Amino acid sequence: MRIVEIRERTAPISSSIRNAYIDFSRMTVSVVAVVSDVVRDGATVVGYGFCSNGRYAQGGILRERFIPRLMEADPAELIEDSGDNLDPAKIWDVFMRNEKPGGHGDRAVAAGALDMAVWDAVAKIAGQPLWRLLSQRYNDGHHDEQVLVYPGGGYYYPGKELPQLREEIRRYRDQGYRVVKMKIGGADLDTDLRRIEAVLEVVGSGQSLAVDANGRFDLRTALAYGDAMRGFDLFWFEEPGDPLDYLLHATLAQHYAGPIATGENLFSHQDLANLLRYAGLRPDRDWIQLDPALSYGLTEYLRVIRLTESHGWSRRRLIPHGGHQLALNIALGLQTGGSESYPGVFQPFGGFADDIAIVDGHTRGHDTPGIGIELMSMLHTELRRLTGL
Repeated sequence: MRIVEIRERTAPISSSIRNAYIDFSRMTVSVVAVVSDVVRDGATVVGYGFCSNGRYAQGGILRERFIPRLMEADPAELIEDSGDNLDPAKIWDVFMRNEKPGGHGDRAVAAGALDMAVWDAVAKIAGQPLWRLLSQRYNDGHHDEQVLVYPGGGYYYPGKELPQLREEIRRYRDQGYRVVKMKIGGADLDTDLRRIEAVLEVVGSGQSLAVDANGRFDLRTALAYGDAMRGFDLFWFEEPGDPLDYLLHATLAQHYAGPIATGENLFSHQDLANLLRYAGLRPDRDWIQLDPALSYGLTEYLRVIRLTESHGWSRRRLIPHGGHQLALNIALGLQTGGSESYPGVFQPFGGFADDIAIVDGHTRGHDTPGIGIELMSMLHTELRRLTGL
């Protein structure tokens, strides 16, 4: 058993939308295909992966460092001791050779895309959906039949006023979502309050609405928004400030009683350790959102879960960011608190399987071996086109 070839490509996800910090008009992602010599049902097993939106493609790191290390390695270094499958942990160790500690960021993104493709291949070789494989290997066979999912939406874009915002949220509700998320921080406080109130007219309750500032605020502004939103009883207040400003988070947590969510722009379990130590977050209500496709992959996310629980937090307070099939498989098989979704943006990479519905804010697992990329027809077609497979 061996890896025959690894292909990487850069794909655009250009869009006119923006959040409080960036627009996505020139955004790209890395796409990876891991080609094995294993044949299942008459076809060569290929694992597909990609990085989540928001950090750009990382082709240079993949081409110049990670992929050559794997292709130059002894194939025996990359497989399980039993010889029955590829070994994601061993593969991770090989492509991370000669990398200094620290500096988590673009390197973590490249690793996330490659690691996703490896796990897709591993689950396909095992003949199991990834969520079931994770359940059996790392969760004593336990899994969730359905998980909470919420759409990432409510972005700013030219010409989008309150009527268009309300209509977007109605579409999500019609699709079966109950909790929805919208952006704040891209306008002044008074404008954002009107936007929040407009969405509440649709969803009815603050517990059905999360807001996301994408790290935009300084401490003074974060506190002002917290005070202004206090009466809304929101599902959460996400990324109020810079993800590494632990003092901001700790101070806000002392003044804002509602749930705070953060972590999507942290890229390692070491970063998470500092967040848990110093950010004053509250394990009974706050949420941790590391993105496995941006933070060294599922292999690292297993360390994230162990670390979270070692600090006295439940894994149910973890919601993997990314809005894609990898995060959903993690939520199902490892029983985290839910999964983000991108049904309306970042296509074809966002969202879940074509034929699995969202019912009362929850969705269920799939029965196809692997991550389930083949169940998203537009995504599968695009990945095959980009990689030539």
